[in-house]
Amino acid sequence: MSSPPADIPIIDLSSTQPDLAKQLVDAAAEHGFIYIRNQGHDIPSASVDEAFALSKKLLAAPLEEKQACSIQTNNRGWTSMHAETLDPKNQKVGDLKEAFNFGEFIDHKAQQPLPPTIAADEARLSAFANLCRALCLKILTLLGEGLEVDTFFSSAHFRSQSGSGSILRFLRYPPPSTTAHSPGEIRAGAHSDYGSITLLFRLRGQAGLEILKKDNTWAPVPVVPPGTENDPSPPVLVNIGDLLSYWTNGLFRSTVHRVVFPTGEDGASNSVSGEASDQPRYSIAYFCHPMDTALLEPVPSDRVKAFVPQEGLHDANPYAQRKKVLTAGEHLLMRLKESYGTLYDEKKA
Repeated sequence: MSSPPADIPIIDLSSTQPDLAKQLVDAAAEHGFIYIRNQGHDIPSASVDEAFALSKKLLAAPLEEKQACSIQTNNRGWTSMHAETLDPKNQKVGDLKEAFNFGEFIDHKAQQPLPPTIAADEARLSAFANLCRALCLKILTLLGEGLEVDTFFSSAHFRSQSGSGSILRFLRYPPPSTTAHSPGEIRAGAHSDYGSITLLFRLRGQAGLEILKKDNTWAPVPVVPPGTENDPSPPVLVNIGDLLSYWTNGLFRSTVHRVVFPTGEDGASNSVSGEASDQPRYSIAYFCHPMDTALLEPVPSDRVKAFVPQEGLHDANPYAQRKKVLTAGEHLLMRLKESYGTLYDEKKA
């Protein structure tokens, strides 16, 4: 018997409601996840469709092309199956997915090697990353307004394109029917995100994402929540990352989440998502990071100062209690070292 879907608010950023900023702040504090209704106002559905087409093209490239662009310690490049372990304390093997990470583009040029298969599409990749960046800045600005700290969040991001850890990531999970796994094994380990906010794009019929609720149980996150069935594309799913939790002393929830295999009759489909086991699962994430030098000090907000965590509540952010003020770059490096094991021991450039 499947768990009921997660209760996540749906917010339309194109609305002129005077309390829009407060809605976002309340959602960030209560849920840590927010559906942003994407009706073409910020990221056209055609741009999302094109990004998924580019993702499929890239991840279908010959293995030797992808291996030549293997991930480096700057968090850019291709990761193979099992290369990343998002929950190293509990996973016996690495995540059952492959991915390609793009860092910042400068003048529409990638600052990293690209597989020849995708080289001619560099400008289109950059254009989609720019759309994601703009939407993130819009959300960060509204969150700052809602906490009455003006541009605190948005001004910490993108002062120069090369000085942040922001990543556009294409992901592919092979079909469950072709992926050797034991009962109860998951595709991507439980984790909170490393940056400030994440934009997640998914395809209809390809669910699998679950979030950890306050009662320490898991709930599936539908791709198309009720009321958005007729939208041009599914809502963009926004989740709060570790850094906004730092900046708000835990008021904003950096919610733990994971990706699971579809379940049902003989593993054929997920009763909530309808995901077929004979198809790969694709998703696109934009991980928004501030400048590496940004200090993770609490913002001067009255609501943050007045926030008292609920006693006994599961702490979704394992780094909420910190002994010293970290920079954004230090925090990112700490998390990447945990996820990629020996990569950082090898001291790749």
